[in-house]
Amino acid sequence: MTYRCAFLGCGPRAAGHAQAYSLITRGEKVAACDMNRERLDAFGETHGITARYTDLDEMLRKEKPDVVHMVTPPTLRVELMTRLAEAGVPGVIVEKPICIGAEDYQALRALEARSQTKFAVNHQLRHHPRILEFLQEVQAGKIGQVRFIDATAGLPMAGQGVHVLDLLFAFNGYAQPTSVFGASSGYDDIGGHHPTSKSAEFLLTFANGVRAVLMAGAGAPEFADGPSWMHKRIAVYGTHGFRHWRMDAWERSLPDGTVETHPHSYAEEDVQGQAGLTNAMFDWLEDDTAVAPTNLATSLDEWLVILAGYASTLEARAIEMPFDPPADLLERFKRFAGAA
Repeated sequence: MTYRCAFLGCGPRAAGHAQAYSLITRGEKVAACDMNRERLDAFGETHGITARYTDLDEMLRKEKPDVVHMVTPPTLRVELMTRLAEAGVPGVIVEKPICIGAEDYQALRALEARSQTKFAVNHQLRHHPRILEFLQEVQAGKIGQVRFIDATAGLPMAGQGVHVLDLLFAFNGYAQPTSVFGASSGYDDIGGHHPTSKSAEFLLTFANGVRAVLMAGAGAPEFADGPSWMHKRIAVYGTHGFRHWRMDAWERSLPDGTVETHPHSYAEEDVQGQAGLTNAMFDWLEDDTAVAPTNLATSLDEWLVILAGYASTLEARAIEMPFDPPADLLERFKRFAGAA
């Protein structure tokens, strides 16, 4: 089967979604939609898409896509995801971050519970070839029992902290967190639609005994020269070794006690990762048991960690999980950070 795939939102990030189709055999780019006609036409010309719409309902009615790549600001998540679900779109790949605060988190929990649409969040790092290799090695016990995970990002939580948080969950086998103790400071609204702390560091404890540190924003470690977005990394430490991935290189401990280190091309692997994530959606559409690893329910579990970290900052205590965040949590944090 060849899946009919459409794009909702044609800004710069949508290009990464579209470029992956050079490596995809089960899907074809059939339509694009954006309210900005100039941006829509430029995207369509670049990616060979002739069916172009400024009205979402018209595109859904005429094109009947199997998969929609939703590459829009997070402030529009709930409205557009609800419309796609009500239109019966089988699969939707949603650009990260999945939320902006607690109110939309609660709304998407409700949507996930009632909707038949399969939503996957666009954490393409989860499908990078080197990440997949390291995941297989960790799952096979190559570093013994996982004890500690260190995940950091140069951009704030709503920027790229969510990416490394998703990897943290994956390397810990999606174990449930039991507590979050966090410190956050400053406030930014990246691009006018990504509310976030400027700096945050959370200590996570999981039900399987693993502990982890998640840090994003100002103060996060840097391992090479480059802009802040070039500093995503994750290190997984076990009883018999470690695996360390970052955007420009990777390290792997060997049985003889030495460490193997190599540079790699993030850009090349990112196209492969995006194709892998898209193929994971196709797999899920074909088999209900082949749930995409970045599915909406898991991504909301991850977002709850961020909300718990903000609550921990406000209340100066560890937040026990599961946690029911108050709807006004983001506004309370903004006041705490002096932004409201």
